Amino acid sequence: MPASIWMTPPEIEAYVDAAAAALKLPLLPPHRPGVLHYFALAASMAELIAAHPLAIADEPAEAFVPISPDGRSTT
Repeated sequence: MPASIWMTPPEIEAYVDAAAAALKLPLLPPHRPGVLHYFALAASMAELIAAHPLAIADEPAEAFVPISPDGRSTT
């Protein structure tokens, strides 16, 4: 699981469990490790973004185009 300076693994587990409960979203035991892994991955990406403050004149990207695991565009 990617390391996070903002959230420890126990904090990530508590957050994911609380969010799933608040949303009444069943989190089956076989799915939990993957959900925790990808939440930690998203948290590590957020840390990278937050490390570079934006100025008032910075513009958002024009478009986000997701790609599939094989590298082809999904659109």
